[in-house]
Amino acid sequence: MDIVTDKKTRVVSAPVAIIVAILSAGYMLPWAIAAVRGNANAWAVFWVNLLLGWTVVGWIVALVMSIKEHRVISVR
Repeated sequence: MDIVTDKKTRVVSAPVAIIVAILSAGYMLPWAIAAVRGNANAWAVFWVNLLLGWTVVGWIVALVMSIKEHRVISVR
């Protein structure tokens, strides 16, 4: 049995996200987590984090979005 999820390969954005998270002292950490995990919503996490991350609530929302489980698309 093979399970297919919505996980994406992020060859370029994952390393860039890690570097940006380090340089921004953790501010962009939710985006880095989403990019490394291959979340399909990584760019949504980026925009929420960039625009609303300065509020504590916005940063936590972005973090929750980034650690959300992958959706199962199909089972073969």
